[in-house]
Order: sequence, then structure tokens, then C-alpha cells
Amino acid sequence: MSNISQCGSRQRTLMGASALMSLLLATPAFAGEVNLSGLSSAPTVQRFIVKSRNSATVGIASTSSTLRSTLQSAATAMPAKNGRALGLTSLRRLALGPEVVKADRPLDRVEAEALMRQLAADPNVEYVEVDERMTAMLTPNDPSLSSQWAFGTTTAGINVRPAWDKATGAGVVVAVIDTGITDHPDLNANVLPGYDFISDDFISRDGDGRDADPSDEGDWTSAANECYFGSSPTDSSWHGTHVAGTVAAATNNAVGVAGTAFNAKILPVRVLGRCGGYTSDIVDAIIWASGGTVSGVPANTTPAEVINMSLGIGSACSITLQNGINGAVGRGTTVVASSGNSAANVSRMAPANCANVIAVAATTSSRAKAFYSNYGAGIDISAPGSGILSTLNDGATTPGSASYASYSGTSMAAPHVAGVAALMQSAAPSPLTPAQVETAIKNSAASFSCSQGCGAGLLDANAAVAAVLGARSGSERNHIVAVPSRSGAGSLTVSSAGGSGDADLYRAPGQRADRVTATD
Repeated sequence: MSNISQCGSRQRTLMGASALMSLLLATPAFAGEVNLSGLSSAPTVQRFIVKSRNSATVGIASTSSTLRSTLQSAATAMPAKNGRALGLTSLRRLALGPEVVKADRPLDRVEAEALMRQLAADPNVEYVEVDERMTAMLTPNDPSLSSQWAFGTTTAGINVRPAWDKATGAGVVVAVIDTGITDHPDLNANVLPGYDFISDDFISRDGDGRDADPSDEGDWTSAANECYFGSSPTDSSWHGTHVAGTVAAATNNAVGVAGTAFNAKILPVRVLGRCGGYTSDIVDAIIWASGGTVSGVPANTTPAEVINMSLGIGSACSITLQNGINGAVGRGTTVVASSGNSAANVSRMAPANCANVIAVAATTSSRAKAFYSNYGAGIDISAPGSGILSTLNDGATTPGSASYASYSGTSMAAPHVAGVAALMQSAAPSPLTPAQVETAIKNSAASFSCSQGCGAGLLDANAAVAAVLGARSGSERNHIVAVPSRSGAGSLTVSSAGGSGDADLYRAPGQRADRVTATD
């Protein structure tokens, strides 16, 4: 009986494998595109993004009806597992038109590919891909670090102090698409009302779906294998709060740390929680943060000129993610992304490997590429990422008190670039295009030794802002001249030659001069 049972079980298994192979091979000529890159990022898959060919031209109700038929047909064609047929549910429609589809059980890679090909076989389907789950790109470091070396005067920093004489980020909004934000005295004055885009209750923890409260609920995990097989329990990272502080912590307030663009405003957009966040939520967040429309979400009254995404997934850039980024860039928003901490080629890390993104590698206080930083031809610029002191929270799980700590990672490098982009926009007489921002940042970069591909060089805030000012017609130039004291001298004459426009001469307060004249 035992042998017969085993043979019978083996026969059913072989039949199931044969059925899956048939599904994989039976792909009609009119099939939609199947993007399989997301299958390599996790051992099992449960959520997919399905784009209908007619989703942009017909009503939502009609598209949903067609999709229900597609899902039913695909589910029916899949072999049952343990006597149970596969169930598929459409969760919601993305701002770009695709639908988020969830299977009622995790699928291994073979099953997932078979299902994706079955869905794409429907002539109404344009493409199918995995709704990947991204995570923050940080490596926690010594919380006792007491200085911000990246803002210092050494050549390893971003040379931002002289840039602050030209621009402070005033009038510019930077969206931090991350874990949300916590209450912090060094941030509160610069934080705008944001939004929580997490749609999954397990990830979100707050249990109320998408809403106008982007507060970080904590991303701690309490058990092994909670996120995936092999994952370990972790404390909450308060990652979004740390990133936001690097971008725009308040400055000259005798408290804590300084932000790169300390007069810019932060738009907190929550997409990451317990175990990360789904691509579908991140794409809607990108659309909304840049001023686009997302169904069921109030309009964003403060669209961002810059988006920072210190997150990623080891995969190719998905179709849906690329479309979301393209939409943001088309609306004039510069998109900055961390390159990842795998010490590998950035070509396998999304969204840094997407087009129209400024991909950022991390450097150390010794002016070298950080050992963990990704690299390669896809890197656009490098910036400080090791031992970066910024705003944080001291809660191990749920929010506690405001604090400060240093983190390391490309997550910490990207907000330096986002902050400099904000400085550039605030200095410009009219909004710069994302292409202009990227070009100026790369052309003004400082060279440093890197043999693996670190982009144009090391971020130089002062040179980037100066490039914006130097390119503008009629730009204002301020020069401070210390005139040596001469016994008996009672007048000073300043002459200029060339150029056009007017020149103004000011005497510093408290300095005596009987007569000051300016001639052209």
C-alpha cells in the first residue's frame, strides 16, 4: 500500500510538472509581454501587476470585468495544489492603469512563471510582471558618531558650506519616499503634510489602509523568517526620518544636525513598513509625489521638485516602475535613487537601474568608495554614505523619543544628492529640468580614485550650485573685498569693465569711508 501510494503521489507530481511545462510552452503569438526579472528577487511570489491593453481607452468598470474573466481563465488553467484550485483576486487599480493581482497562496518560481504566461496569453493583456517588494538600503553603524564629516571642510565631503552662501533650498519640496516620518524637533518645521501609500495591513501595521498620515509605525520584526526564509528579528530603523534629516534638517537652530538643503521642505511619503514595500504602492507614491493623479487619493497640493528613494530590490527595472518614473520626470521632478549595498553591479538593483534616475554610490570619510556600495556604468554620481549622522528615533519597536544616530549605506548617500538638487533649484531663476539637474551635478563633480565605476565623481555642492548661477543670464555675483587701511586715505574708487546691467556697491556696516564711487 505504501509503495502504491508513493507511486501514485509521484505520478500526480509528474503530471503537475507536465501540466506546468505545457503552460510554459503554450505561448500564442499575440501574447502580452511577460517580465520575469522579478522572479529572481524572492523564492515565492504572491502579487502581480497586470496591464490590460485597453485600460487607457475604456472605463474602469469595463476593464475590471475583462480582467476578472482573464483571472478566472488563468486560475482555472493552473494545476491544483493539495486538491485546491488556485484563486486570483484583483486588489486595486494603479494610477498608471495596471491592476494589482494577488494569488491566494504563495507560488514558487515555476508556478509563478506558468501563471504569468497564462495571464499574458489573453489577447487583452499588454504585460504581466511581479509586484516586487523593495527594502531600505541602509547598514546601521555607530550611534555615537558626533560630527557630520560630509559637511566638513575635508576633501571627502560634499563642499556644501560655501554653497549655503548662494542657496539654502528655500521654496523647494523634496519628497522622501520611504518608511514615513517621526516627530522630531530638528525636522518638524520643514515637514509638509504627506501620505501613507501602504495598502497591505501586514506591512503597514496601522490597519487603516492608505491615508493622509505618513507617520512611521515602525518596521521591526519579532520572529525569524517573518519576512522571508532566513530573515532575522530586527528593531525599527526609522529609516525615513534619518533620510529626511540629511536632506533638510533645520539649521542655525542650536539643535542637533544640519540638513543639506536646510530651508527646503520635506514631503514624507510612506511606502515601506514591516518587511519592505510593494512596487505597486511605490509607483503610486511616485505619481502622487510628483503632482500626478492617483484614484482615491486627494490631490498633492505641494508637488515635489525632487524625489529621493533610498530603497531597492535586486532585479531589473520593471515596466510599471519605469513608467512611474517617466511620468514623474515628465512633470519636472528629479528622481534620485540609492544604488544598493550588495557590493555588486548596479545593473541588478532597481530603481537605481531605471532610466531617468540619478543613481548614487556611497563613499567614506577617506574619499573612497564604500566597500558595500554597488558600482558600475549605471552609477551617475557618488556621495558620502558611511557614518552619516542624522535625525532618528530611539524606539526599538514603536516610536519613542527623538534622537540622533549615524547610519551607513547608499541610503545615506542619495539624500545628499537630493539635497544638492534642491539647492540648485532654489538658486535657479526658473525651474531646472531633471536632465539639467543631472547634467550639472555630473559636470561639476570632483574626481576621486575609483576603479569599479563610481559615476562622474564625488558630489560637489558648491560647484553644482555655481554651475547653475554661472549658466543664468544676468546672474548676480557678490564679491566681498577687504581694503587695506592707508593713512590719510579718504576715498575708494572701484571700476568694472565689460558686461551689461547695473552694479551696486555697499559699504560694510561699521566701516568708515568718506567717499565711495563706482565707475563702469
